[in-house]
Amino acid sequence: MTGKILAVDDEVDMLRLLERIIKSKTDYDIITTPHPEKVAKLIKKEYFDLILVDLRMPDISGMELLKQIKAIEPDTAVVIITAYGTVESAVEAMKIGAFDFITKPFRQEQILLTINRAMEVQALKRENRQLKNELNRQKDADFIIGKSPAMQSVYKYLLQVAPSLAPVVITGETGTGKELVARLIHKYSKRKGPFVAINCSAFPETLIESELFGHVKGAFSGAIRDKRGLVEEADNGTLFLDEVGDLSMLMQTKFLRFLQEGEFRPVGSTKAKRADVRIIAATNKDLEELIKQDKFREDLYYRLNVIKIHVPPLRGRKEDIPLLAYYFLKKYAELNNKTIKGFSERAMSELLSRSWPGNIRQLENVIERAVIVSQKDLIDLSDINPFSTLKSTSPAQEDIFALPFKKARHRALMDFYQRYLTNVLIQCKGNVSRAAEVCGLKRQYFHRLMKMTNIKADIFRRN
Repeated sequence: MTGKILAVDDEVDMLRLLERIIKSKTDYDIITTPHPEKVAKLIKKEYFDLILVDLRMPDISGMELLKQIKAIEPDTAVVIITAYGTVESAVEAMKIGAFDFITKPFRQEQILLTINRAMEVQALKRENRQLKNELNRQKDADFIIGKSPAMQSVYKYLLQVAPSLAPVVITGETGTGKELVARLIHKYSKRKGPFVAINCSAFPETLIESELFGHVKGAFSGAIRDKRGLVEEADNGTLFLDEVGDLSMLMQTKFLRFLQEGEFRPVGSTKAKRADVRIIAATNKDLEELIKQDKFREDLYYRLNVIKIHVPPLRGRKEDIPLLAYYFLKKYAELNNKTIKGFSERAMSELLSRSWPGNIRQLENVIERAVIVSQKDLIDLSDINPFSTLKSTSPAQEDIFALPFKKARHRALMDFYQRYLTNVLIQCKGNVSRAAEVCGLKRQYFHRLMKMTNIKADIFRRN
């Protein structure tokens, strides 16, 4: 078996003995420290399956350290080792959550037996966590990210890059779910700290520095006390910079220095602080174009753009629309205490025919409103389009008269094909041969129209 062990004892000779025994008789990795006050920081940075703790130490007692460890990592096994063992102290340690209690002097066989038992239990826990994570991953992939090839590709890539420490830039239109992708990267990373998000466009330039780096009392009018910034709050975790393209050039310079040095100064302070933070940035703007316009620093762009993930718009992955629609239906039906089973054919046809310029966020808003106004057990077209029954909300029809004749005709024709084919395929449950027969068209021509309008039959077979 493999695993990682931490040994804590103020006696260096005891640490050397434990290290020699474990390295010579097992395959476990072991780290030792004579400084119990550093243990909390150590276990926040990396996971230990087992921690061996001396009971009597000058700065922090073994019991106090046991409490600290359990508060930070409840699943870590802790074995107390002491030369001053009593029944009372053993009982107290077990109540707090110690795995075992060993008295000095101990035999090599005894300590190895205890270590192996603890590591076997930890291996089972780790396996359970992996199975649970796998189930959660499947849930994330199926019900939130989507089953389209485009989004499955994004999902597989984010799982590959999540364990690294490299900065990530997520691009995509507004409402495509860039923050969700960032949260999943953090979730499957090895970072133990929090996920902290900030929208760079939501704060004026005068406040964004204080928000990111904090300030000291008296730094400016209204600074009545010291304030920790989001960079410090995200220590050992992930800082998500949404709309990073809206950072001013001055803030870009200051943030670049933080990325290079790992240091920052709160506003009004002369002392530098350090923070171990992974940066994930998101934008709906073309950063390379902003660089050409001297609105974004090229050196900052290359610092951030180590890994790039593009989230496609909803109109480019329409097979995800039914999945997302049912996900939001379930969510808002529960919130509003309604028993709505699904969507009528006309309602789903309308959802599939829209271009969704606001992407997933717009779809969610439409479904939430539909759930609230619906009085039936199925969402109908009138619930989705409360002020119009059959009129398309596609931008193609809104601005068609401003286009040249040929372009207007082509767009109108494509919109007609898409809506007509979608409606027929829903009626025929994705059976292309049956749909072509209903339309009075040859199957090959019907299939060519589907390809031209980017419609896939399997979308309709799942509903």
